[in-house]
Amino acid sequence: MAINDRNRPVYMISVAAQLAGVHPQTLRAYEQKGLVVPQRTSGNTRMYSQADIEQLLLIGELTSEGINLAGVMRILDLERRLEDSEQSVEDLHKRVRRLADRVRELESIASVTSIVRANSTSLTVRHQKSF
Repeated sequence: MAINDRNRPVYMISVAAQLAGVHPQTLRAYEQKGLVVPQRTSGNTRMYSQADIEQLLLIGELTSEGINLAGVMRILDLERRLEDSEQSVEDLHKRVRRLADRVRELESIASVTSIVRANSTSLTVRHQKSF
């Protein structure tokens, strides 16, 4: 499933609740607390994506382990921050690779330039000796 498909709102609240194994009122409570944010249709109907269902299942796992909703909120926030940090590190690694490639390119240019200068100097000296 493509990432965009995971975020496409396809489930109404009753189906989402059934898939997550909770009551629709629980989903409303989770929404009030900001644990899940369903998209809305023009008629204001809540629509949940596959990513929302996965989030709801994770919330269910955490609460079944005895973690209260405040703890769940903190865990989800830390997970989001970790993902953001991992993305930043990945972006920095890509930048370092691009910079390293550029350094190698510049070193090659400098090496070629040095060889050309040396050959040019050698040719100039030979040319002067021939006169």
